[in-house]
Amino acid sequence: MSDFFDDAVLIVGSAGMKKDKALSQYTTFRIGGPADYIAEPQNASQITELIRLCKRYDMPFFILGNGSNLLVSDKGYRGLIIHILEGMNRIIIEDNRITAQAGAQLGRVAFEAKEHSLSGLEFASGIPGTIGGAIYMNAGAYGGEMKQVVSSVRAMDMDGNIYDIPCSEMHFAYRHSLIEEKNLIVLETVLLLKKDRKEAIEAEMLRLAEARRLKQPLEYPSAGSVFKRPEGYFAGKLIMDAGLRGETVGDAQVSEKHCGFLINRGHATAEDVMQLISHIQKEVHRQYGVRLETEVKTLGEF
Repeated sequence: MSDFFDDAVLIVGSAGMKKDKALSQYTTFRIGGPADYIAEPQNASQITELIRLCKRYDMPFFILGNGSNLLVSDKGYRGLIIHILEGMNRIIIEDNRITAQAGAQLGRVAFEAKEHSLSGLEFASGIPGTIGGAIYMNAGAYGGEMKQVVSSVRAMDMDGNIYDIPCSEMHFAYRHSLIEEKNLIVLETVLLLKKDRKEAIEAEMLRLAEARRLKQPLEYPSAGSVFKRPEGYFAGKLIMDAGLRGETVGDAQVSEKHCGFLINRGHATAEDVMQLISHIQKEVHRQYGVRLETEVKTLGEF
């Protein structure tokens, strides 16, 4: 008698299925217990088949890209991780238009844009996520955000229906999109960029890379900025002013370089991070009356 794993192998092949793998290997925080199953689809129809299979077995599932904005429970995830990365990372460039699949790394898309003398993605060159994740949360940095360059997004709903959604209907806002609202899955996106001199684009990317190196704790695993920017404030400055710079719980620490980042000093657990987040939120609210809302997503049981 076949089981869930065997049936999933029929969809993605044996090389595309894994069992009981630690999710710490799949997140930039390097934190997280094992997932029951991980599938790596190669196309939209495989994603559809995997979701149908999950419904048949009453199996929870989660769509994962590069895991750059995610904190996974120490207990892991009871269900299937649909990992959209190498199997769906094609990038096609025609004139000033880039079509990138959801699994393409944002930094790689920015690099290819530069190689073709296309400007507009410089801000994204150091963001460690995929196109799918960047669209989901309207990723941004240094004054740029995805909504400035997106022309349209191809996405799938949980019944396997596929839609081409123009940028004007994507409900892009600060760390928000229609994808999150409607629980859709990004398949690919079309970006419209502007022609410019390759040297000028490269210079801007180098300038931003140096700014990141100086201001962000790139030498440690992290999930980027943990808190959303509260209106009228900067989360990192509030945390620093509250006297929490360098504050630790276990191996989780408020970065001394940028207080908006929590870092994993080697063996931090998800519980360490959650306790530190809670402590920060309470202290900032006590001292300044501001409620810090998390930007980082959580997965699994806490």
